[in-house]
Amino acid sequence: MELFGTAGIRGDVVERVTPELALQVGRAAGQDGAEFVLGYDGRVTSPALADALASGLASAGTKVIRVGRVPTPALAWASRGRRGVMVTASHNPPHDNGIKLFVDGQEYDSAAESRISDRVEDGLAPAEWGRWGDTDRVDVLADYRRAVAGYAGDHGAAPDGLTVAVDSGNGMSGVATPQVLRELGVSVRAVEANVDGYFPARESKPTAETLSKFRAFVADTAVDVGIGHDGDSDRIVVVDGGGEVVHEDTVLAILGEHYTRVSTAGDPVVVTTPNASGRVDERVGAAGGRVERVRLGALHEGIARVRADAGAETAVVFAGEPWKHIHPAFGGWIDGVASAAVLTRLFADESLADRRAVVPERPYRKVSVECPDDAKAGAMATLAESLPAAYPDAGVSTEYGVRLSFEDGSWTLVRPSGTEPYVRVYAESDDVDTLVAGVVETVEDAVAAESV
Repeated sequence: MELFGTAGIRGDVVERVTPELALQVGRAAGQDGAEFVLGYDGRVTSPALADALASGLASAGTKVIRVGRVPTPALAWASRGRRGVMVTASHNPPHDNGIKLFVDGQEYDSAAESRISDRVEDGLAPAEWGRWGDTDRVDVLADYRRAVAGYAGDHGAAPDGLTVAVDSGNGMSGVATPQVLRELGVSVRAVEANVDGYFPARESKPTAETLSKFRAFVADTAVDVGIGHDGDSDRIVVVDGGGEVVHEDTVLAILGEHYTRVSTAGDPVVVTTPNASGRVDERVGAAGGRVERVRLGALHEGIARVRADAGAETAVVFAGEPWKHIHPAFGGWIDGVASAAVLTRLFADESLADRRAVVPERPYRKVSVECPDDAKAGAMATLAESLPAAYPDAGVSTEYGVRLSFEDGSWTLVRPSGTEPYVRVYAESDDVDTLVAGVVETVEDAVAAESV
């Protein structure tokens, strides 16, 4: 049974993520530990799904610590030293919902998710009645906010005179990011900070398009930096004072360089994904570190792999993929609130414009080539040979798709979509149109050959 995608279980609450499924997942997860913290986001359907999960966990003999409506990073923080489950569909539409599982502050890896899927498929009876777990209710939000502020206070400078606008989009960051930034001394302009599971202000996913009104607000007011979040506060988008979205890989490069520079490790490592720009490698390398890549949606697995292979001088100092960041010294979860706090301190020390000026921002493109699901494997096998043949001077990696790297810093990545009938092409180059055109033609030939 394939329950889990790249970020937990997600789907329509009538057809997929139903209370019945939540109860089964809770009972299956309850086999893993004696205590779970349970939280949920602001979606209309989240309380009912949380109730079903609580029933499943308790009927498996597990103690349930209910923390109520919180951002996903706060639930992850609360799961340190135990296990946790969060009801959230992150940036999906309001009719969707989902389930994420944590252990000691980290998302379940693929092996643990497979274990849960197998148990759900097999079906589990409740524990003997005298062994059912009990339930407590605990408020963790205030402690989480203080922890984020305390952690961020060790980075950058006190933000005297800095004004930051925060667009929560009716999501859970409305109860976290403005409060943390104010505790740090920031002047905050909170926008759409009321939690509303219908997301009336905008789509939950923060993009240049969905943030258009917010970007105009930032450009028209005396705001130094804008920050946009998704529904559960794991994602962050940065907007400059002119209202333009800062490219997500530039944000990765800024954070990766900072964490590398302040690290005392002899071998500081930044973990990112194959579609991340070479600008990350350049800035981390300039600061004395190196970059390791892992498949999309598996930053925690990449961190674990580096640590397993690490020498005494090796330390993972930062991990990130587009819009999502892990701050290992704070915890092993994706945390948009912590990113907002740390970035604010960094921009107080050195402006966003100055930090951005040293990051090489080459033109970047992403193109989707139609490809039936049953043709993806064959097409990618063909591309593992045809793309290197078409670009013989490029360095080649086939660990997560096919990635070509060029001496001038240009690169391209071709990988199959895990959720849609496409092969994705990513490219970054001073002459990106020419590079994309050539790569797309090669991809189309491979897809056509498999679709005959």
